[in-house]
Amino acid sequence: MDGDCISFDDTISRRGALMGTAAFGAAFALAVQPVRAQTMIVTPSDGLAAGAVSVKTKDGKEMMAYRAMPASGSGFATILVTQEIFGVHAHIADICRRFARIGYYAVAPDLYFRQGDATKVSDVQTLIRDFVSRTPDEQVMGDFDSTVAFAKAEGKADTTKLGITGFCWGGRITWLYDAHNPAIKAAVAWYGPLGSRSPARNPIDVVGELHGPVLGLYGGADSNIPQEAVEKMRAALRASGNAAATKSDIHVYPDTPHAFNADYRPSYRKEAAEDGWKRCLAWFKANGVA
Repeated sequence: MDGDCISFDDTISRRGALMGTAAFGAAFALAVQPVRAQTMIVTPSDGLAAGAVSVKTKDGKEMMAYRAMPASGSGFATILVTQEIFGVHAHIADICRRFARIGYYAVAPDLYFRQGDATKVSDVQTLIRDFVSRTPDEQVMGDFDSTVAFAKAEGKADTTKLGITGFCWGGRITWLYDAHNPAIKAAVAWYGPLGSRSPARNPIDVVGELHGPVLGLYGGADSNIPQEAVEKMRAALRASGNAAATKSDIHVYPDTPHAFNADYRPSYRKEAAEDGWKRCLAWFKANGVA
């Protein structure tokens, strides 16, 4: 693919046909509007191949994903980007472009696609009821496996240098997918819940199964993730006996709320977000994802 073109397989999803591929990842989710334009980061797509692609899942469905990479070259280290609870909207697409601008192949699959378009839902409670609760972890793991296979088949990504990052809901998934896929070299989980979802498996339950070391980035004033949970996770990592777990690290930003990297929301904290991004990139580089 060249420039900013958008590619689909011959058989595209019904949702993609209805909404138009150019709209995917171009707007903000209704549940987060109005956005804070004064702090919002917009990463240009010039010099990138960026836009919607279609990924065939293991159950034969077509899943949309936002993919960004340098417009020329190949062999790019690969980053899986995991959506927030709001789905793959403009902020998640921008994260992909940020990675692409420094030489990565970054891809964010629409993990809610079987339930509909999460970006068109106007409130969080509906998202939790109709999307999160109906998207089982096993299905998400399989959809990410399909995304990795798609990236490898495109011929531009080096999936032997594979990392994953995610935010909030996606931060939790980041821990779980690291434990699921032996190919993961490193992971960065931004304020992902650690042990509150029952009866599903939680990050604290899989520390002994991690494959790549995880960097957790958390806010000290996060009302959704108490510091007690963070300290329990730290202790579990130390006690696990798993090499990847003991190499993992959790960094907490004092007096910082949940979603501090969400530059389009009032929760954004510029200093913590910028430091977290630097730590994220350094973590991937230090652990073979570069």
